Amino acid sequence: MFDILNGDSIVHRKHRLLRVVDLTGLQDDGDRQDADTIGQWSRTVALAKACIDVSRTSRRDEYSSSKRRKSRSGTALDANCENQLCVEFHANLFITSNSYTTVKDALQIGKSSPLCLKCRDLRAEELSAKKTIGILELLDPVVLRKIELRYNNLGLSGLSTLFPYFPLFANLSSLKLPYSNIDVRHMTPEMEESFQSLVSMFSQLPNVRELNLASSRLSGRIRELLNVLQQSLESLELAYCYLLPMDATYLANSHHAPYLKKLDLSGNNLSDVLLGPFCQILQHSSTSLVYLDIMECRVMDRQLTAFLPALGLCSQLQYFSCFCNPISSQGLKALLNTAVHLPVLKVVVHPIPVDCYEEGLPWPPSTYDLIDYSIDQEKLSRVDAELHEIRLKAVRTDILTTVELYNDFSFDVLQLY
Repeated sequence: MFDILNGDSIVHRKHRLLRVVDLTGLQDDGDRQDADTIGQWSRTVALAKACIDVSRTSRRDEYSSSKRRKSRSGTALDANCENQLCVEFHANLFITSNSYTTVKDALQIGKSSPLCLKCRDLRAEELSAKKTIGILELLDPVVLRKIELRYNNLGLSGLSTLFPYFPLFANLSSLKLPYSNIDVRHMTPEMEESFQSLVSMFSQLPNVRELNLASSRLSGRIRELLNVLQQSLESLELAYCYLLPMDATYLANSHHAPYLKKLDLSGNNLSDVLLGPFCQILQHSSTSLVYLDIMECRVMDRQLTAFLPALGLCSQLQYFSCFCNPISSQGLKALLNTAVHLPVLKVVVHPIPVDCYEEGLPWPPSTYDLIDYSIDQEKLSRVDAELHEIRLKAVRTDILTTVELYNDFSFDVLQLY
């Protein structure tokens, strides 16, 4: 992969035409990644080290060359990047605390090296605010299009130190801040000030169409956050955000709903007052929605029956997950009888029916119960056969139904960029 990263081919070739090497199309890590395929983290480190090695080799060769020329002319030549043909390497970078120093060094030397590392999609995990800023300051403001910061546990106050940097990236179309420990339910004046800084920052992102705020406790504040976005969102992830009816009602009637292609509301309680607004969301996004995830939303047969008519309107839906919800085999068959009429549906991830567990399943069952309680395999086999029969009669054996979390779905169909 990195055979072209050597001094002879980049620095010393007389007729140098190569200007950009685009590595952004390489597949990222996945649960079913080929064992022989290098992962995104390892690829980031390998590319960064290669850029550093080439820079060192180039500097050494240029120093030797300039000494020879100085001995003839008496004047040393400037050997910075402006006097060379630099090759830009565009890549998606995955940075953790273990790779931070190496990647930062590679980004820094790109300003004076024959190889200039450019980040298109940034994914950083468990980095402090200081280290995150250290990376953001080195990224090309035109090339970068995606920022994903995970598991940093910064909270509103820590994240607020990053807010001034996000609007600097003119082509930023995706911002993901899951697991950032944002909680707006018990606000101090200082926290409210940080929240208003977040709102202000959102208003300065003219091209963002993908937003992930998963596991942030945003009860009652969704309107403030999303109403200031200039573009209608095509992908929105609000999993485990403790949404209130006012949040769901706003979303259903917002300028985002008719354009949503991906929606993740996992972990929000759809069993009670959120059910009506959720049905409205489905109705208003029915002509655009491609991916819908309502995992662990306390949906039982009654709630499923209530929103099936709205789900049946989602003509573009390709992926639907209701994993880890207490639904019976009858409810599951009703779901599939609706699903087979969705013309482009490819995947249905469903829970194990509650009547397929051994006797004694607590009611209502917790997430732990649904995952770990003993299963009656004979009953489950009978239900699987009945589901297959439904697909067979509808001539929809192309639909995959599974009780396994499914991570191989191609998001190319979303066309977010």
